[in-house]
Amino acid sequence: MRRLPQVPDTETRQVPVRWLEDRAHYDFALRALSRAQHSLWVATANLKDMHLEAPIGSVARASKRFVSVTDYFAGLLSRGVELRILLAAQPSGPFRQSLGKQSSLANTPRWLRQCPRVHLKLIVVDGTELYLGSANLTGAGMGAKGDGRRNFELGVVTSDHVLVDAAQRRFDRIWSGRECKGCRVRDKCPAPLDASEPPATLEPRPAPRKKKGAGPPASGRRATPRGSRRARSR
Repeated sequence: MRRLPQVPDTETRQVPVRWLEDRAHYDFALRALSRAQHSLWVATANLKDMHLEAPIGSVARASKRFVSVTDYFAGLLSRGVELRILLAAQPSGPFRQSLGKQSSLANTPRWLRQCPRVHLKLIVVDGTELYLGSANLTGAGMGAKGDGRRNFELGVVTSDHVLVDAAQRRFDRIWSGRECKGCRVRDKCPAPLDASEPPATLEPRPAPRKKKGAGPPASGRRATPRGSRRARSR
């Protein structure tokens, strides 16, 4: 990460920004996931199994299919991109199911870490472009849902090096566990990040609960209704 002179927090500066509203978040997220060459850092309160258009040149794209965001994560790591996802709560069940299909993502502490105090939403692409706004990395937040279903979100994108560096410094302090020592909610933290070896972030995905009465009995025979003649004869 570049180290540039820090600007005092009290300094007022004019910086160029690009406005993002609702659906525009989707286009930015797709471009960031597709084009990151060196690093992609994401902070989000929630993480869900967002589906996006398949990467250009893929068989799935030729079939006009949408793929899980975990496919993009796997692609980033395979290209040697430094991926960091910082989130507040356990990812959704469907996300964990999709994650289980990607063997390259099995070492979650390498790229996915949890801090329950995280509420910031940011994306930094290659240390040169910064998104700051309201959107979580979810389908509804990033505009992947259809009209009338997606969230109302606002954000800005900038390449101002002072803001990019300030955002990365803040992110890295949390990621590396340097905020853990003085944390007053540490007892509620499932995996403190200042441990010598970052613990696994994800809890096992629970197996779907079978609905009562669903499916045939274990023996494979048809169930006998209560009160039937066969039941009474036993």
